[in-house]
Amino acid sequence: MGIKEIAAAANVSPATVSNVLNGKNNVSVETRERILELCEAMGYSAGHHGKHNMQNANRTILFNFSDFDRQFYLKIIQGISDYVYANDYDLLICTSKSCKRFMTKKITSGCIMLDMHCPDELLLEKAAEGYPVIAMDRVLEEPFIKSLVVNNYTPMCELVQTLVDKGYRDYAFLAGLNTDDTRERFQAFTSVLQKNRIPFKREDYLLGDFREKSGYRAAKLLMISEKLPEVLVCANDNMAIGAMRAFREEGIRVPQDIAITGFDDTQLAADIGLTTVAIPNYERGYLAAQYLIALLNGETDYSTFRITATVKWRDSVLGRPPRRER
Repeated sequence: MGIKEIAAAANVSPATVSNVLNGKNNVSVETRERILELCEAMGYSAGHHGKHNMQNANRTILFNFSDFDRQFYLKIIQGISDYVYANDYDLLICTSKSCKRFMTKKITSGCIMLDMHCPDELLLEKAAEGYPVIAMDRVLEEPFIKSLVVNNYTPMCELVQTLVDKGYRDYAFLAGLNTDDTRERFQAFTSVLQKNRIPFKREDYLLGDFREKSGYRAAKLLMISEKLPEVLVCANDNMAIGAMRAFREEGIRVPQDIAITGFDDTQLAADIGLTTVAIPNYERGYLAAQYLIALLNGETDYSTFRITATVKWRDSVLGRPPRRER
């Protein structure tokens, strides 16, 4: 069995097979996967040198994200790529629909996961096979999985407590999808209100999906009521931006008529003066790549790492709200 037989079976040229076995990156992922599978199935061995080069062909890091807002991921990707390329790895980026096929050592060395749609079961299955994963959107305490997540609770408590200290007493909360981030942010929100004996009605809990359109729709629903809350706390910036647009279309002033806060600190949030919580996304991506390569080099510390976030006060919140009844 030789390269020519492998090439014939894969319907490619012998040069393409050679490029794959020598770890070159001028072959598509699909073709590389097919060739490597054929080599294994047909018992092809290129000797010690060939095996070494086949291992080098997998010196690739996978980053999987949910693709609901590509702008959100740019700084994370930049941080990942800077560390990956500096350490002589390649970077493969995909979305939830195709991630499973790439989470194999035949194609990638390990994965950085930031996709709420990817089930825990898949990550646990891959980790059980010795495939290392950095989870950026959930906490899983298993060998070969290291969680790198944002500390949502502390900055959200700081944000809401400061709103209370400024005099705000009437709140609505706009949640995102049912993720750990949403739950942690809402838990912090309610704990501060309870501590300050401020009531929160269930009808003031609005459900969005982290997208700007859902924030726009939620604001429209709020405007149906006779009285607006004093402040709308949103689980992310996109929804807060959508809500601001809806209010301003109807002549409702932000922050004079209603204050709004977000979470993430996107570039647009800074441009329009949205009070929010800033997550250091470049550093977040850089650390994720650093921890993954450490796992690939034999590191066995799988303890959860929590990233600090900070409140950014801007013009979408008044120093003190006007006195009014709802």
